[in-house]
Amino acid sequence: MKKIVGYATGVFDLFHIGHLNILKQAKAECDYLIVGVTTDELAEKIKGRRPIAPLRERMEIVRSLKCVDRVVPQKEIDEIKDYQKLKFNLIFKGDDWKGTEKWSKLERYFTDKNVKVVYFPYTKTTSSRAIRKFIQESRG
Repeated sequence: MKKIVGYATGVFDLFHIGHLNILKQAKAECDYLIVGVTTDELAEKIKGRRPIAPLRERMEIVRSLKCVDRVVPQKEIDEIKDYQKLKFNLIFKGDDWKGTEKWSKLERYFTDKNVKVVYFPYTKTTSSRAIRKFIQESRG
C-alpha cells in the first residue's frame, strides 16, 4: 500500500496552539508529513519583518513534534516546484486561501496530478499577530 505524503508550510514564529492544531490535523490526513518552514528572508519579504525566532530554531521546534516526519526550509513560495521536489499527495492550506485566484489555479493543477488540496480553519483564539501585539502593548 502506497504511503500518503502530506505537505504543509508556515513561518511557525512564536509557536502556538494554532500551529500545533494545523500540524496535528495535517498528520491525521496522511502517513508521512513534510513541513516547510519559511526562511527568515522569505518571511521578511512576505510580511515586511523578520521572524523573532531564527529559522534554525523554528525548524527544530517543528522537527521535535511527533506529528511531523520531515522538515525542509521553504525558500520561495512555489507550490508547483515543491510538488516536483517532494512528490506529496496532499497539500494543506489555511481556509482563508480557499477560493482565491491563486489557489483555484493550484487546485486545477494539483487535480491533474492526483494531489488533493485540504483547507483547514485557523485557530481564531490565538495567532502570532495577536501574541506580537500583546507583547508590544505590554512593553508600554
